[in-house]
Amino acid sequence: MVLLEIKQVEKTYRTKLGFQQCVALRGISCKVEEGEFVAIMGASGSGKTTLLNILASLDRPSAGEVLLDGIKLSDIPDRELSRFRRDKLGFVFQDFNLLDSFSLRDNILLPLVLARRPLAEMEQRLIPVADMLGITTLLAKFPYEVSGGEKQRTAVARAVITEPRLLLADEPTGALDSRASANLLQVFTKLNCLGRTILMVTHSAQAASYARRVLFISDGRLVSQLFRAADENDHSFFARIISSQSALAGGGEQNG
Repeated sequence: MVLLEIKQVEKTYRTKLGFQQCVALRGISCKVEEGEFVAIMGASGSGKTTLLNILASLDRPSAGEVLLDGIKLSDIPDRELSRFRRDKLGFVFQDFNLLDSFSLRDNILLPLVLARRPLAEMEQRLIPVADMLGITTLLAKFPYEVSGGEKQRTAVARAVITEPRLLLADEPTGALDSRASANLLQVFTKLNCLGRTILMVTHSAQAASYARRVLFISDGRLVSQLFRAADENDHSFFARIISSQSALAGGGEQNG
């Protein structure tokens, strides 16, 4: 089942004085099936973050259309967008975006509080999510009392506790060391095995190798993609990602 459909999406910005245009996206089209784990890769300025912002309904395309669960994002009134994001989307950011004055427990529960869920329901959802992410014993602590990896797992818990249709991650390992990065990516793999659909923007081939499919964006265009074979291990897929990056840097295009 197609969960997310991107149809000929373009994005053009004007300079501050309005005399010149900057084209960030040029006719991006692709589909994401329910239950996929997809990574988006590209150099700085390639358009991958602009695309993620459009998929998150934080920005509007200049042309084209994005559909989530068959709903056109352009049809959602501005006054309804916050609720749509809260109900349908989960977000994991590079810099965690946790509130230092809130405990980890309160940070995780914040989306449910904003949705006015009953306390009993919040507690019922919190326990299994915290257990899965290994942060049950940390719930009373504050963000400044825990490590970067623990902060990011808290952010993941906050993102998935609403049971979103799509989990969006923007460079989620960017602020983590190698061990914490591996732990987080293993969490993403586990979530994906449980049926979560994940779309992750990353510059890291190591991070992308945990996905089932990798999309490569260059100069605002979708130029290539790689599918992971059913029996392919992380090392093999990582090597193919590196090879594709090298080919694209040299001006070639690959699909496989």
